[in-house]
Amino acid sequence: MSHQHRVFFLRRILDNLTDAVLLFDASLSLVYINTPGEVLFAVSARQILGLKAQQVFLFSNQGIESDLLRAMESGVTLTRRNILLSLPVHSVTVNASMTPVLDDTAPSLLVQLQQVDRHLRISMEEQLVAQQNASKMLLRGLAHEIKNPLGGLRGAAQLLDGELIDAELREYTRIIIDESDRLQSLVDRMLASNKPALKSLLNIHKVLERVRQLVQVEVASTVKLIRDYDPSIPLVYGDSDQLIQAILNVVRNAAQAVMSHGEIIIRTRVCRQVTLNNKRHPLAAKIDVIDNGPGVKPELLNQIFYPMVTGRAEGTGLGLSIAQTLISQHGGLIECASNPGHTIFSVFLPVETQHE
Repeated sequence: MSHQHRVFFLRRILDNLTDAVLLFDASLSLVYINTPGEVLFAVSARQILGLKAQQVFLFSNQGIESDLLRAMESGVTLTRRNILLSLPVHSVTVNASMTPVLDDTAPSLLVQLQQVDRHLRISMEEQLVAQQNASKMLLRGLAHEIKNPLGGLRGAAQLLDGELIDAELREYTRIIIDESDRLQSLVDRMLASNKPALKSLLNIHKVLERVRQLVQVEVASTVKLIRDYDPSIPLVYGDSDQLIQAILNVVRNAAQAVMSHGEIIIRTRVCRQVTLNNKRHPLAAKIDVIDNGPGVKPELLNQIFYPMVTGRAEGTGLGLSIAQTLISQHGGLIECASNPGHTIFSVFLPVETQHE
């Protein structure tokens, strides 16, 4: 293998790591950064290469530069944990390993940044996936247990209704029939997420516009529906009807939270190097549904995707559970973060260039 091919091969390996890798020369000028490093710092290599360590970590005044110098001078690997990197675009917590590369001609320092927030997110995602699998089993079993005797109950009530002459007694049989129909509708909703998906390449903004139109006619005129779309998002491989249903459930949830006055923002962005369902994706579409309602109660925040869990007395607790199931069938995930006045549901959908 030639030197050029070897360098290309090593760069490919470094670019496919999950951690950011930075290489500083003896004067602590940045001479290399891999793709995850560009994503972490939200800059291109062209913008950051050649900068001094002090400039690279300009917004993170936690003695990082002195640690780099100490590692370079001592020749010993130095590790620091839970460093808050305050970057212009966002803040992240990282563990940093600083390893001197001893070379008589050109000594350098290799810095590996492992994003703690990302590992916490993956752990939370695994919990959500396990929760969703349990929910699917519960929904499917519960729905079938209810559906079979429900048909017999309704049929018996209809026969009885035809035999009764007393109008007052027939009122009771009509209640049984009406409640049976209501339960049947509930069961159908529970089983709706088990229908096979008919996937094709689609524009996610067409899905969102359909959702926005449906919600617009349901909410009061005093509720603002604001669009903040990123037109650079590539086509997504999915079932249009299922995605509309899933995101509609999320936006309706936000509309119910703000009630007659409030603001709902539907925002799209591209995310890079995202892990979803234990699979790493170079690109993902992120759809944020943000409302300024009262927020999700802290005791419900980790349970809202379970079926039958709701903060509203009139709610069934199925909307978000079904939405999570439908998005999961697309290889994605829904997350939630909430504070009073600011609740955000984030829908992640993988963006692939090829499909089976």
